[in-house]
Amino acid sequence: MNVLILGSGGREHAFAHSIIKSPLLSKLFVAPGNAGTHEIATNVDLGITDFPAIKAFVLENDISMVIVGPEAPLVEGVYDYFQTEELQHVNVIGPSQQAAALEGSKEFAKEFMQRNNIPTAAYQSFTKETLKEGMAFIDSLKPPYVLKADGLAGGKGVLIIPQAKEAKESLEEMLVGGKFGAASNKVVIEEFLDGIEMSVFVMTDGTSYKIMPTAKDYKRIGEGDTGLNTGGMGAVSPVPFADDVLMQKIEDHVIKPTIEGFAKEAIVYKGFVFIGLMIVNGAPEVIEYNVRMGDPETEVVLPRISSDLLAHLHAFAKAELHKEQLTIDSRSATTIMCVAGGYPENYDKGMEISGLKNVEDSIVFHAGTALKEGKIITNGGRVMAVTSYGSDFKQALKKSYQNVEKLHFDKMYYRKDIGFDL
Repeated sequence: MNVLILGSGGREHAFAHSIIKSPLLSKLFVAPGNAGTHEIATNVDLGITDFPAIKAFVLENDISMVIVGPEAPLVEGVYDYFQTEELQHVNVIGPSQQAAALEGSKEFAKEFMQRNNIPTAAYQSFTKETLKEGMAFIDSLKPPYVLKADGLAGGKGVLIIPQAKEAKESLEEMLVGGKFGAASNKVVIEEFLDGIEMSVFVMTDGTSYKIMPTAKDYKRIGEGDTGLNTGGMGAVSPVPFADDVLMQKIEDHVIKPTIEGFAKEAIVYKGFVFIGLMIVNGAPEVIEYNVRMGDPETEVVLPRISSDLLAHLHAFAKAELHKEQLTIDSRSATTIMCVAGGYPENYDKGMEISGLKNVEDSIVFHAGTALKEGKIITNGGRVMAVTSYGSDFKQALKKSYQNVEKLHFDKMYYRKDIGFDL
């Protein structure tokens, strides 16, 4: 079959890397892709939310599956767009626009969790008109304070603030000052959960589900989890503390009620559910849903799936995922993200990347890269993710770091402490 992947990051390169091994694949296209996907697939110059152009390409190239990488096309309704008679034969891997509100609106997600008895932090949401009430709510909570822009803010719309005065100032900046643009026209304030974070990933065809490998990512730019939030600086899979007892609690209290909630509320969901968790005293609480795979978690989760990922996704079309056997590599995997100097604030693009041919026994997933005059150059804030296997995460990390040191571009930065808290 011919497959189109939408997106241009490390996540999409990881998808491409996994499905090129499948005997079911005829041709693979990535739109718009990067220098890494260029090596294993055909990059296509399409905007990820330009649905008419995507439709024309799909029909012209006999595409039978579209894998949606990032959240923006899902929130804008790409799944629904494909439900016309002309396009409904295409298997779109991604949920409906209604379902995508689980990521597109923090308030919608919280309400869904409440209706379906899914454990999560206490919260209230506020707008510019209810700013005073928001400040009073901050006073009712214990520090630190969690403020979340309701809409999509590129993974940067969550603030954790130690002081009430600063939290109130930030709330005003978000609601009145437009700190995160339209994303913070509404702000969710919630109680702080004190625990350890992890993520679970689930694939579902709308009726059955498969639990994918767990992962833990590291969002902040600075070592020791300090500084600004980023899209992610590295990840580890599996999470060492996620034993069978904890995983059973997660399945019973979070995954099952989530999937059952979709059916109960007639929410069309065929794709990946990313569930961000905080483990508090051995019990899971949901921090957030994402309606697609995370990045850089995809770069450690997909390499650990040893069965045919494309076959699993192909089963979505007939809701036959339950017939598939998902097999997981027992080894650990880790990834280290190399970023442009200055990221997540201002950074330069266009620096030549050297050392890629010197990497041994690791996979380099390209994120913000491009080809220019035969050279691979930087084209984003997060540039490359270096993924390695090991008998445990420490061995895998050692290998990833050894190979990161072989790579170079001007002002390259990476965190040297991924996995420090495990």
